[in-house]
Amino acid sequence: MSLATETVAEPTAVPEDDPRRARAAVFALARFEARDLLRYIPVLATLVLYVGWTAWTLFHQQDGMEAFPALQDADRDTQSGPLLLGIALFVCVNRCTLRSRRRGTDRQFDVLVMEPWRRTVAHVLSVVPFAVLTALVVLGEFTRQALRPGAVGHGSPAELAVGPLYVLLCGVLGVLLARLVPSTFAAPIGVIALFVLSVFLSAGTADAQWSRWLSPIVDETSNNTVLPADLVGRPAAWHALYLTGLVLLLALVAVLVSGGRTRLLKAGTAGALALTVACAVGQSGGVSPELAAAREQASVAPQRDQSCVRHGGSTYCAFPEWTGRTGDWAGVVDRVQALAGGTAARQPLLVRQRIDARYGLSGDAAIEPLTAPHQVTVGSRWGGNRVPEFAVAVAYVLVAGDESKGSELCDGRVVTAMWLALGRDSDPMADLANVRLDDSVTGSAYVLAPTSGLSMTAGQTDVVRELLGRPRAEVTASVQRHWSELTAPGVSTAQVARVLGTEVPKGADDCAQE
Repeated sequence: MSLATETVAEPTAVPEDDPRRARAAVFALARFEARDLLRYIPVLATLVLYVGWTAWTLFHQQDGMEAFPALQDADRDTQSGPLLLGIALFVCVNRCTLRSRRRGTDRQFDVLVMEPWRRTVAHVLSVVPFAVLTALVVLGEFTRQALRPGAVGHGSPAELAVGPLYVLLCGVLGVLLARLVPSTFAAPIGVIALFVLSVFLSAGTADAQWSRWLSPIVDETSNNTVLPADLVGRPAAWHALYLTGLVLLLALVAVLVSGGRTRLLKAGTAGALALTVACAVGQSGGVSPELAAAREQASVAPQRDQSCVRHGGSTYCAFPEWTGRTGDWAGVVDRVQALAGGTAARQPLLVRQRIDARYGLSGDAAIEPLTAPHQVTVGSRWGGNRVPEFAVAVAYVLVAGDESKGSELCDGRVVTAMWLALGRDSDPMADLANVRLDDSVTGSAYVLAPTSGLSMTAGQTDVVRELLGRPRAEVTASVQRHWSELTAPGVSTAQVARVLGTEVPKGADDCAQE
């Protein structure tokens, strides 16, 4: 029979007068933990998915509105990519921090050359490489968008910093949870709790600005509004500083809970708390009176903020960030006028960019049509369906005289306007479907434009579809030869069909009767 005596190991801490040895040990453990995190399937899978998906979106052929990005929106688009990576790091860093407790090796760790609080610092630092990788992906994603020929505007470095800071925040939160609640069940429950909290915070409206901006990532309710960068009005710098302070605060609290008691650590915690609170207050200020006035002016009197250039015989007025796009607008105007007859083929137009910025990025209000003659509205988005929609607006201004009369076109002039808008497109039938609200090419439908659109009857659709299928030169010559008759107020669709040599549609001609 033998008697075994258990001896509790005394912790062998790094001497306080040897800080270099302590730092080296912390960094060595941090490197090991960072490599170990890659062994966890959730981290590796979400990391590969994030990098792979971003790379695919960067290098595949983008068309439509994607080829004409506004950089003040593209910077925010980088924030949603690392969401799953952050959740995976939260769970897996938590498990790594609890590894010694799960395996019952805490007493063996007591003989290491570092105190428990230094091991906590190492776990926090193990997340930094993933935040750096996220920053590189974000930078590559934004740079690719900025290099697109159709890009306009400029991004915010503070918006670009949100993705990496979010990843860092998730990892640090996982470490803190492990020190506060040393259980493997805490992380899954924490994910659910954080999801519920994020939904609650994201539900804040303009009247509850402070609650929305407590969430790490703040989305906008509408993706249809593109504003000049100076009118965006997001407190991006305050928010980036808030996230930085929150990361520091949670990391330092985790170190304190682990036994760190140095005066520098306590002072740093107090400073991080002050920074977080100050930035939380700073980002909750809402829309300033100056910004509200600037948005009002851009909405009701855009000419005060715009510069105008001439292309051919027409004038194009745009906000400073969009002046490089006036050439694209001029190409559409020239294409439409080339099919017109009479004085419309040479009519100088004033194309003005118009937005409704009064409600910020969350607004999606319709823009009222212009009443002045020969003026056309163009929006802040371009590419895809926005191109034929602008062509529709140009066409019915040439046919009816001004934008306010576009919605009144319920006679045969609709056929003339739609031929002008689509006649020189490379795929006119596809664009016919794109500009119609129901994406159809048969039956009656509403046709979209930057302001008020057109209503097409089934008979008018049949005539337009037949014209688009005939030789362009033949139809163009016929339209130009009979221009006065085709654009006369009250001309019926049947008369237009007979003049252009198409089958005369049956049924009601007036939109109100259809």
